[in-house]
Amino acid sequence: MSAAGTSPPGGAAAAADAAPFRSGFVALLGRPNVGKSTLVNRLVGRKVSIVSDHPQTTRRRITGVLDLPGVQVVLLDLPGFQRPFDSLTRRMQTAVDEALREVDAALVMLNAVEPFGGGDRFVLQAVAAAGLPNVTVLNKADLLDGRRLGVRLEEARALAGGALVHPVSALRGEGLDQVVEALAAAMPPGPRYFPEGQSSDQPLEVLIAELVREQALRRTRDEVPHAIAVEVAAVSERDDRPLVEVEAFLIVESESQKAIVVGKGGRVVKAIGSAARGEIEAVLGVQVFLDLRVKVRRRWRRDERYVERLL
Repeated sequence: MSAAGTSPPGGAAAAADAAPFRSGFVALLGRPNVGKSTLVNRLVGRKVSIVSDHPQTTRRRITGVLDLPGVQVVLLDLPGFQRPFDSLTRRMQTAVDEALREVDAALVMLNAVEPFGGGDRFVLQAVAAAGLPNVTVLNKADLLDGRRLGVRLEEARALAGGALVHPVSALRGEGLDQVVEALAAAMPPGPRYFPEGQSSDQPLEVLIAELVREQALRRTRDEVPHAIAVEVAAVSERDDRPLVEVEAFLIVESESQKAIVVGKGGRVVKAIGSAARGEIEAVLGVQVFLDLRVKVRRRWRRDERYVERLL
């Protein structure tokens, strides 16, 4: 018989081995441009979602896989909550609504440097209505001094009904340990949905299209980004040497937008292609030849079938 206070054979290790594996899906929710994609990339430890300063950057559900001891957290980077006004934005909002019905928990992001508004309240109310465990974070906390951050945290807690709000910087990776712990604690018993080491489930063509679009967003004027899409026509691997050849099109809605994206003497599209090629090579680990051209497809965002093909 064991003495009082002593652990059974195996101790904590045996208890850990006996604990069931836990897993689940977490929807990242918030207003556009709050930093959801930056946070997913930081938590996963690699780039699975593109980032830019433009709203509507995330157009589809992007999966990022976070593996922890005994726990797998599947993060769903979703478009920001918005009022749909065309086929594209309807599909984006539908992705958000469907995720709320399917996930095991939500991670709601608030912006520390912008006033809270109706959009933030709507997100929190939608999560509450879905009955989901919720982890709330105040992103971009590094941009405020201590006094102002304290005020914003109190405002965020009041908005969240008194719930705990974690101040974080997704860009700097600050304050994320407690967020990871809270997400892990919210996961129910479940299977390993993705093999250990797999960080996303995006098809190669989708990943390449997103990396190209990211660079296009960084190099075009304000009137163009929402109208830009990327269609990957072909991806092939050479047999004679380690080289992946990609044929892709930047899609815009008008000739004037095409002129902006092409640039004088083709300078803009060349810069987009050069930067995107570097990003693709970093992900694939192999040399890439990228044939990138620009074409006009008028009012493509209102074409339900074309939007479905792209997304």
